[in-house]
Amino acid sequence: MAHQVTIKDLARHLNVSVATISRALRDMPEIKPETRQAVLQLAKEWDYQPNILATSLVKSRTKTIGVIVPDLAYHFFASVIKGIEAEAIARGYSLLLTQTSELYERELINVQNLSRGQVEGFIISLSQETVDLDHLKRLQRKGIPLVFFDRDAQELDVSKVMVDNVGAAYEATKHLIDNGCERIAFLAGPQSVTVSNQRLEGYGNALKDHGFQIDTSLIVHGEYALSKAIEVTHHLMNLENRPDGFIVVSDRLAVGAISVLKALNIKIPEEVAVVSFNDEPICTVITPTLSSVAQPTWDIGKNATALLIDQIEDRLGTFKPDIQILKTQLVVRESSQRLKRN
Repeated sequence: MAHQVTIKDLARHLNVSVATISRALRDMPEIKPETRQAVLQLAKEWDYQPNILATSLVKSRTKTIGVIVPDLAYHFFASVIKGIEAEAIARGYSLLLTQTSELYERELINVQNLSRGQVEGFIISLSQETVDLDHLKRLQRKGIPLVFFDRDAQELDVSKVMVDNVGAAYEATKHLIDNGCERIAFLAGPQSVTVSNQRLEGYGNALKDHGFQIDTSLIVHGEYALSKAIEVTHHLMNLENRPDGFIVVSDRLAVGAISVLKALNIKIPEEVAVVSFNDEPICTVITPTLSSVAQPTWDIGKNATALLIDQIEDRLGTFKPDIQILKTQLVVRESSQRLKRN
């Protein structure tokens, strides 16, 4: 069905009263077993979810947005949420905020819980585990608006606010090449995460455009965990022909990589130069300071919220999904500034 299924829909289809449907769903004793079974079966097939706010709201709206992010401890997501909240408040909406801790199962539970009547739409950045999209397709079938940011599902025709990850990684890789790096490693996220794959694409394009072969032994995928970054960096630096430059998919992982390089007494950037993404505050306080790609987090959150509310308030049904690609800025610091080789 194109909208969220109601008791009236079930009653109309089964040609019984709304009261009968309500009693069957509440397992009241006066309902015939065969009627109860028919109601429960249809409710399951149509993915009926009780609206727990219906009794108090009746015809009112909640004016509440559900926001689901991978991890609130990430500075990037916390910064985006500030933009989301500012735009929501300005337009009279409130937020229900949840995190998945990078777990698909928790993302599924969060979507299910929030979609039971509390929220009018969702702003989501997917967990690193999310491959199955049935829970999001279900939202679409119900007519619940959805906007992605940062990590998206390309097969879903919904609004998205992203940055030019391909271009950003191209610029970061070119910067290392311009500073004399010849064997540049790429510390990537999980292969299921689109943002990581887009950055990998930009890295590859820059290498090819500057006459370098792509060496797959220098490309390592892994989960967004400090321990994984440490493990991967040890692996790369133990290669017979080890890298002299690192592109790292996030600042958090770059900190792990730098800790390993320093423990191995490898000079940064003279022996190995490092660039990462997100430009978190830690980039300016670690030694050496970390070059990183800054993203317009406030605008990401603000624009995603504006798109969602525009869709929620589209009474004429004319809203069309919009994909926005925002620009980034490479902030060069000590970790990547080195003299060119002769």
